[in-house]
Amino acid sequence: MPRMLDVSADVRAEIGDEEADRLLDGDGAPGNYDCTSCRTPGDSEQERTSTVLFVGEETAVLAFAHATCIPSQVVPVSEEQLQGAVRSITGEEPAPAPPAPEPAPAAPAAPAPASGRQATLGITCGLVLVGEDLRPALVVEPDGPIVRPGSTGQQDEFLTLLMEQGFQQVEDVNQLPVTIHGWSALLAMGKLHAVLQPGNAGSQAAWWQAHQPLPVSDGWRQAATKTRTVLMYAAPAGTIGQQPREDLMRQALEKAARNRILVAAAMPLAGT
Repeated sequence: MPRMLDVSADVRAEIGDEEADRLLDGDGAPGNYDCTSCRTPGDSEQERTSTVLFVGEETAVLAFAHATCIPSQVVPVSEEQLQGAVRSITGEEPAPAPPAPEPAPAAPAAPAPASGRQATLGITCGLVLVGEDLRPALVVEPDGPIVRPGSTGQQDEFLTLLMEQGFQQVEDVNQLPVTIHGWSALLAMGKLHAVLQPGNAGSQAAWWQAHQPLPVSDGWRQAATKTRTVLMYAAPAGTIGQQPREDLMRQALEKAARNRILVAAAMPLAGT
């Protein structure tokens, strides 16, 4: 039976016309599925359904989502992350319940810390009230001073380096940050995988990548899916701290803004 599937040009280019037409005819496409975005049941025989292709270095996985949640698209992920997603899809590992906002250990940004050891960024996912709307936000804070690559000095240039990329100083947390081009937040299978920055020849590279995909709350994911935009705030080491609640995180952001040590940008949501 034909399915109400949306297959984007990018997905069709990856899987080929024959496979795309086979899916549209109902061969190989599930009737019932769990939406890869909102994780609730869907029915491709009754409602518009997006095909979402997760592509790793050696593996590709086709998933399905409500068309009202996300459009059909190709989502590039690392092979390790893709294998983790496969285990989650097949039920080999349970999806953890989203916790309160929690900082995540992460791979280093390009700059190195003043001590010369590997830089580690902590990222907290939380909802920030901007005007009258709750916005999905990432709050980034390194675990020590960040110096300019190649520099032998000890001066922390974390915020300066970000401002050179288009981030702007925050004067009022109630104002939306400027949109930055070429950056995006990668959400796959309902988890945060990476923050991407412009790479070579129009590509993107990981500015931050989680060692293990970071779960986000249902409210965070719904807000991100609705706006297709994520706000990213950044502050020097020791500014925000590991706040257990979103109201305390908001207070820390406002204090950092008053002290003129907070930068931010809005970026597109990539993936699901």
